[in-house]
Amino acid sequence: MQSNRETRQILVTGTAGFIGFHTAQHLARKGMHVIGLDNINDYYDVNLKYARLAEAGIRKSLVKYNRLVLSTVHPGYRFIKLDLVDRDNLHKLFERHSISKVVHLAAQAGVRYSLTNPYAYLDSNLTGFLNILEACRHFRIRHLVYASSSSVYGLNTHMPFSTSHNIDHPISLYAASKKSNELMAHTYSYLYGIPVTGLRFFTVYGPWGRPDMALYIFTRSILEGKPIEVFNNGEMERDFTYIDDIVAGVSLLTEHPPVRTEGWDTDNPDPSSSVAPYKIYNIGNNQPVKLMDFIHAIEEVTGKKAILKMCPIQPGDVKKTWADVNDLIRDFNYAPKTSVREGISAFLSWYKQYYRIRD
Repeated sequence: MQSNRETRQILVTGTAGFIGFHTAQHLARKGMHVIGLDNINDYYDVNLKYARLAEAGIRKSLVKYNRLVLSTVHPGYRFIKLDLVDRDNLHKLFERHSISKVVHLAAQAGVRYSLTNPYAYLDSNLTGFLNILEACRHFRIRHLVYASSSSVYGLNTHMPFSTSHNIDHPISLYAASKKSNELMAHTYSYLYGIPVTGLRFFTVYGPWGRPDMALYIFTRSILEGKPIEVFNNGEMERDFTYIDDIVAGVSLLTEHPPVRTEGWDTDNPDPSSSVAPYKIYNIGNNQPVKLMDFIHAIEEVTGKKAILKMCPIQPGDVKKTWADVNDLIRDFNYAPKTSVREGISAFLSWYKQYYRIRD
């Protein structure tokens, strides 16, 4: 019989990244035994990634590339530097550790980056995800939770975005790769009975966030007195979701593997569920914010005025996102609750501390 430690061991991928960093620590604090994994690529400043690991107690000198070296940081959390494309070593990881659940957050992120570096998305988001699915299949994982994206809604303009909507028209390779993940996940769930939950994240922000995200870029430019590029002349809306709300949702759903939907209608199928143990949820704030209002909120929190440079919309961008989270409320009585102003204030406090900025 397995020990309690073994039965509660979770693999979290992407733990040098923004969401994975927060999720791994949250699960460890809840008493889960977490193995964190990341390849620490250079999509953005690796110093920020190493700083996240250092915050979790992992020394950079202990991180070794493509070797299964575990660094104990605090009770319940260990880290491995490994690329998901490395199928052989990934399977060795599953062989050596009694992993019961996987929270797959590693991915090549960014809509705009996919326009100039498309092959990075094939390696990480397709090959890497396939390797995770194969490991889940062969090692009989009890639940796979993985990150999808609001980008999958593409040309859909019916608001709010619902998991029952059609997502057949993505407008970036990043979005296409995330839709592909959902299709691949369903296939493995159907064929091998793997309980799989996909989470469509909506513009996540907060402390330790990604430098390519709007809040990070706007805050830096406003504090430094530099102009910020405002795309589509400010006629944009986003369902900004604070990191703590995202992590709370991931943690909650990790504990509830989906089951087969009884009476699932094959003539009028619900895309978010299946006869397989498969489910898709939106995680968003359910309160879209106009881009200009978001910028004004940053101005209020920083006490500085933004210099605006109005620009046309960029290829791959959607004009508006808005998450319908009624199924999350219905199934778990859960919905994100952090206001944009609260979230921006928390981010600014972290940003000033991280960059040692004095008022």
